[in-house]
Amino acid sequence: MSTHDLKVDTPPATEGGPMQRAMQRLGEGVAAFSTRWIPDAFAIAVALTLVVYLAALVATDSGPIELVDAWYGGFWNLLAFGMMMVLIVVTGYGLATAPPVQRTLRWLADRPRSAKGAVIMTAVIAGLLGFLHWGVALVVGAFLTKAVAHSAKRRGLKAHFPLIAAAAYGGMVISQTGLSSSAALLVNTPGHFLEERIGLLPLSETIFQPYSLVFVGLTLLMTPLLLASLHPSRRRVVEIAGEEEVIRVDEPPATPAERFNRSRLLMGVIVAGGLFYVARYIGDHGVLGLNLNVLNFTMLMLGLLLHGSLGDYGRAIAKGSAAVGGIILQFPFYAGILGLMAGSGLLAMISNAFVAISTPTTFPLWSMISAALVNFAVPSAGGQWAVQGPIAIEATAQLGLPSHVAVMTVMMGDQLTNLIQPFWLLPLLGITGLRVGQVLGYTAILMLAVFVLCAGCLLLLI
Repeated sequence: MSTHDLKVDTPPATEGGPMQRAMQRLGEGVAAFSTRWIPDAFAIAVALTLVVYLAALVATDSGPIELVDAWYGGFWNLLAFGMMMVLIVVTGYGLATAPPVQRTLRWLADRPRSAKGAVIMTAVIAGLLGFLHWGVALVVGAFLTKAVAHSAKRRGLKAHFPLIAAAAYGGMVISQTGLSSSAALLVNTPGHFLEERIGLLPLSETIFQPYSLVFVGLTLLMTPLLLASLHPSRRRVVEIAGEEEVIRVDEPPATPAERFNRSRLLMGVIVAGGLFYVARYIGDHGVLGLNLNVLNFTMLMLGLLLHGSLGDYGRAIAKGSAAVGGIILQFPFYAGILGLMAGSGLLAMISNAFVAISTPTTFPLWSMISAALVNFAVPSAGGQWAVQGPIAIEATAQLGLPSHVAVMTVMMGDQLTNLIQPFWLLPLLGITGLRVGQVLGYTAILMLAVFVLCAGCLLLLI
């Protein structure tokens, strides 16, 4: 589905009290601005490359040729991680399009009884999934968006498709204070690169800290209510276009080749072996020990199982591959930006500048803000922790603060600007067909509100 297929209806004017009308006008105004002025995600990635290059040229001792070398030197450094992201989308697509999962999503999508209810339900489910695992939230949230939007349209609820998408993406704002937090899991892993300085930090000392749990709880409560209040008046609603995909019922295979492609025995043997490994892994490491490789492998095996045949699953994966073009194109550019920032020393300069103005009381806030800024150019939480973590850990040691403060404040900053960093929107945009500007206005408002919650928790609860 392309963005020009979206349909806009134009009857009655705004309804509700003064506060509701004010929130509607705010949402409509920001959405109109972002749709008109925010370019596509690839153009933003190229612009960021030039901005970081010029900043490094002015602020560091690196010369223009040296910076080009640093840019190219980093360009291919995230290929393995980029392939993980591609697999998250395509295996998630394969799983989400399996008939049993589609029926579940459609059942959920039919529960809301109003347009605002559709936004609230989507945000609640996305938030819970985001806390459990950001990769699952990213993909399932995109398919839930489509299911909810189609259901609302079918039942005449006049629900705003871009706002539902923003609600689904909102789960990313607690992704790094949840069970799949990149830095929190890393510092709890034997042999991590900072183990000699801080030892192992169990999750009870990171994501289960009171300030983190209070932040997560308040965010889960506020996000659905705030986004629902931004729902536009009926005359400005943009509904999803096209018809819902019908679960296809195949005809019986007519040739030996077709029978082989759809062999349940062949599929069953490979799935049994795969799920046996997953069960052993979880038995040895626990659910909290899941990493991206195991997650992708699990989604692949479950997708095969629920589709019921190799042929059906292969067709689903081929269709889902259309959603990953943006990731394939843009990941090398963000890796190049990381190379520029790390190679020139610009990243260390930014982090040290915030450390220099910090006190034990204000450091958590400044650390979060610096990480939020760095995340614009380095949208990988794991990559960001690799280069910013040592600086933050050294700062906490000098200020007499526990190491978990460094871990969680860097992750809080990273996840905050995910809401306006278009990179992680790419899977959702690829699946829904929306443009970045149609969603980013709503997530920008959410980011400002979440910043207030985060700052309050860091200043008052640490």
